[in-house]
Amino acid sequence: MALGSSAGSLVCPQKLRGDTPEPPTPTGPFDFGRYLRAKDQRRFPLLINQPHKCQGNGAFPRGPDLLIAVKSVAADFERRQAVRQTWGAEGRVQGALVRRVFLLGVPRGTGTVSGEAEAGTQTHWSALLRAESHAYADILLWAFDDTFFNLTLKEIHFLAWASDYCPDVRFVFKGDADVFVHVGNLLEFLAPRDPAQDLLAGDVIVQARPIRVRASKYYIPEAVYGLPAYPAYAGGGGFVLSGATLRRLAGACAQVELFPIDDVFLGMCLQRLRLTPEPHPAFRTFGIPRPSAAPHLHTFDPCFYRELVVVHGLSAADIWLMWHLLHGPNGPACARPWPVPAGPFQWGP
Repeated sequence: MALGSSAGSLVCPQKLRGDTPEPPTPTGPFDFGRYLRAKDQRRFPLLINQPHKCQGNGAFPRGPDLLIAVKSVAADFERRQAVRQTWGAEGRVQGALVRRVFLLGVPRGTGTVSGEAEAGTQTHWSALLRAESHAYADILLWAFDDTFFNLTLKEIHFLAWASDYCPDVRFVFKGDADVFVHVGNLLEFLAPRDPAQDLLAGDVIVQARPIRVRASKYYIPEAVYGLPAYPAYAGGGGFVLSGATLRRLAGACAQVELFPIDDVFLGMCLQRLRLTPEPHPAFRTFGIPRPSAAPHLHTFDPCFYRELVVVHGLSAADIWLMWHLLHGPNGPACARPWPVPAGPFQWGP
């Protein structure tokens, strides 16, 4: 397959959505009063670090070509294992060096120790995550509560971390733990791109309207955001950005007022830089819809997935199964990979 990309700078997206798509359901109602009181607190300690993640070696002195950053929560060990053992595996992929980190906050209810039960829970999760970090060297843990509306904190802390510890990374893929990524297709898309030029590509949404219905869990009052539409943004399920854009975003996001929806917040940071995210049809952060002309069609099929980069909303078992259907020797003919050109992977034309 050929994943085309437009030449020049970032292009104007075409996808329109009437309302902001529903993100994953938060664990409880959003407390706007608490959010507004604490919204200026944006620097939290890093409890578990991976300072050597992007250091080069003899074969790759400049560090990774692609850093995979996956949003996760402490309890979701099963999904992290599925990612580690399938599309998020570290090492060489088509000659490119790939590295991986998981982005976590403190499990809700364990951040402030107010009694023996809380202290025991905090110690339990801390021990588990430190053991997991020791085993896999891919956990980044910050000292903020890991809630849906704190994903914006996860965004800014990761950007700052990557700028400090991965200054030479060429490209970064950032997404959720419930996505399937065809890394070979992603690398093919990135091959002609210059990491020194701006790029943020994904499933781009434009003219999304804030939800003003008070009954909605995703209600945004005009006092928090008064404009009729959000800036263009890429769906947070999975997008890719260049090293140059990552470093510029880290600076811009430090100057933008925090907003409780992380992908919209990133769109605000892009707007500050006067950059427009680049849409690509192979990023399916809202899943694969069943074609109306073929209601009998099964969309969980390697013949679909072989042509895509990102598909959102899969279970750990789905990720594992699709990976083996696409990469195993006994998969259907349409899922078998095409021959990879001989020789090392080459960035650039």
